[in-house]
Amino acid sequence: MTAEIPLTFPQHVVQVCLFVIAAIAIFGGTLQMILGQPDTSPRLDNVHRFMAGIYLGTGIICLWAGLTVRRQDTLIYLLALGVLIAGCGRLLSIAKVGLPQPAKVWLGYLIPELVIPFIMAGAHHARQ
Repeated sequence: MTAEIPLTFPQHVVQVCLFVIAAIAIFGGTLQMILGQPDTSPRLDNVHRFMAGIYLGTGIICLWAGLTVRRQDTLIYLLALGVLIAGCGRLLSIAKVGLPQPAKVWLGYLIPELVIPFIMAGAHHARQ
């Protein structure tokens, strides 16, 4: 049985980013799937739970990509892009309808969504 070559530092960085995204998306997707969109119309609840399913599914994909980081290439960039686009969507929402309260919580979501993708893509590029 051959021992695997240890992960490089950039691979560790990518792996940690993927695990952080996975934890947030799996927890958040599950929670939103269960809670739904309270006090709203059936249409909005339906869309909310659908998007929660995408969020949950993306978390599972990130978990798998983190576990198999040695074999991943383009997928890392695509996942980073997806998180960045999600963060841009949150930024657009804040620009259109304002920052939800408590502001610190929502900024705590937004900042990693705008920063982690660049760290992850940069580290993945550096491993080459």
